[in-house]
Amino acid sequence: MKKINTAQLKQLVEAAIFVADKPISRQQLKDTVLNEFTVADRTLSKILNELKLDYQPRGIQLIEVASGFRFQSLDALSPWLSKLWQESAPKYSRAMLETLALIAYRQPITRGEIEQVRGVAVSSNIIKTLTERGWIKVVGHKEVPGRPALYATTKEFLDYFSMSSLADLPDADAFENMAENSESDPTLKVLNEAPSK
Repeated sequence: MKKINTAQLKQLVEAAIFVADKPISRQQLKDTVLNEFTVADRTLSKILNELKLDYQPRGIQLIEVASGFRFQSLDALSPWLSKLWQESAPKYSRAMLETLALIAYRQPITRGEIEQVRGVAVSSNIIKTLTERGWIKVVGHKEVPGRPALYATTKEFLDYFSMSSLADLPDADAFENMAENSESDPTLKVLNEAPSK
């Protein structure tokens, strides 16, 4: 095994994360770009932490999501950066977002259990769309008559919403604070009251 100095290691790790088309884990780094070198786990963690600090004051940040590390722009810059793409961001129906939230917070959960909480039927298109996006998957079947599918979220779901685990999901207090802020902030109030298309 070859040795690599700290400066070269940092450059190689930074470049690998930059050019990767999806988040890259520590293990993937070791198995691919670092497989010729002797790099201790502690050294790699130190390099990743240094890179996080290097990028902290910039418009791009190194973040860790469920699948690994990736560079992404600051959320605060999205109103301006979104002008780079002509197509508009996909709009999701309230029913789809409610279904996704129930799966995220109560997983594993069956379609019938989702319908029981929501009080309405869950469209097959909603489950199909969430599955096609890679945000949910069938993780088993409930041991009841009919053996309905149990749904849970995926790493792609966590990656898309910039979370490293389900522990990063907002709790009930966060939702209450958002509701209170929308009542006191006229801009948020207008946005919340705007009719959905």
